[in-house]
Amino acid sequence: MEGFFISYNFTCLVLLLASPTISSCGNRYMFKLGALHFLYATDPFMVKAIKLFRSLDLGKPAYLQEDSRGILLGKGIITANGPAWSHQRKILSPQLYMDKDTLNIIVESGSTVIKSWERIIESKDGFDADIMVDGYIRSFTSCVISKLVFGHDHCRGVKVTERYLPTKANRNAWKLAKEIHSMILDIVKDRRGSSTAKDILQVILEGSEKGGPGESSAHEFIVDNCKDMLLAASEGTAISATWGLMLLASNPEWQARARSEVKQVCDGHLPDLAMLGKMKVLKMVVLEVLRLYPAVAVVSRRALQDVKLCDMQVPKGVNMWIWAPALHRDPDLWGPDADKFNPGRFVDGVSGACKSSHAYIPFGVGARVCPGKKLGMIQMEVLFAMILSNFNLSISPSYRHSPTLGLLLEPEHGVHLVIQKI
Repeated sequence: MEGFFISYNFTCLVLLLASPTISSCGNRYMFKLGALHFLYATDPFMVKAIKLFRSLDLGKPAYLQEDSRGILLGKGIITANGPAWSHQRKILSPQLYMDKDTLNIIVESGSTVIKSWERIIESKDGFDADIMVDGYIRSFTSCVISKLVFGHDHCRGVKVTERYLPTKANRNAWKLAKEIHSMILDIVKDRRGSSTAKDILQVILEGSEKGGPGESSAHEFIVDNCKDMLLAASEGTAISATWGLMLLASNPEWQARARSEVKQVCDGHLPDLAMLGKMKVLKMVVLEVLRLYPAVAVVSRRALQDVKLCDMQVPKGVNMWIWAPALHRDPDLWGPDADKFNPGRFVDGVSGACKSSHAYIPFGVGARVCPGKKLGMIQMEVLFAMILSNFNLSISPSYRHSPTLGLLLEPEHGVHLVIQKI
């Protein structure tokens, strides 16, 4: 849309307490919220120190297991600490690798989005349609992770995901948690002793029987890890992909470049792993989307014991916040166009895009970096390739650009696009 302008600089979203302080205290300082002590850091040196810190003495903040967040997240892989987390990571990480079967699930789920949009366009004038894309992208990612977690029970798993999404409508967190708990255990009850499946749920079931729950009961271990897998792989990836479609729609030159590459490499076929490996522009687009709009905007840690990071002694109990957008948009690290959408900066990878590779943390950092990083990026690449092969995207007049920070960094009013059939 000619004359349309999006301001990518959303530093107003930085915590109110941080904004006036940053200019006087720099990119690393201590502050207090109630009884909690925090270390705020937005410099690559601290990120590097956390990246290299492998001890279990650095974990996740206790407040993530409290209030409504704790009710929804539980004590699964996202919030657990110490040996309990180590056990969860060990059993879950190998299940998130990419293979042909996983790619087929992603492509099949992407085809559903394509067909849905084609039907909407046909019901209009057969040319284009104004569509709020968020719900369709969430359906895509929830279908993928539900099939990976629940296998042949994936239809029941999708219903769990739909109930689990932490929307504004889910105000009664206790009631919601109870419903989800029952839905997951119903699937478990039907499966125990009769399944030969090797999906993620089966791995979690076996992990719950091998000394893994720690402070949690076996049921909590199963339910909490299922919930965490659904949240991270469904909601996080969906939000990132939605931001990506908005950026492609508002940057027609990069949309055209990516589409040209997809057509040349795929030649009318659905993408496979070999094709994805050849699509360099598409990968650069995904990297840039994650730089400008990391779904997990605040990377948090907690010192479980006294620890040393860089030149700082961090006392036990201090929480650490790394504001990812500040790192990702720092002109001293990324150049004067740090706030602009420019996938070309990644032509030589992350290390060639900025002065410090530690300034790029869309999937977290260190031992607790997201184990589904590859899966998330492949989902975005496949979805973008399939959409660009079939549609032209432009920004709808009804789109309102308003990034908002809740549990994740998401578009407050959704993303409305004009989808045109090619």
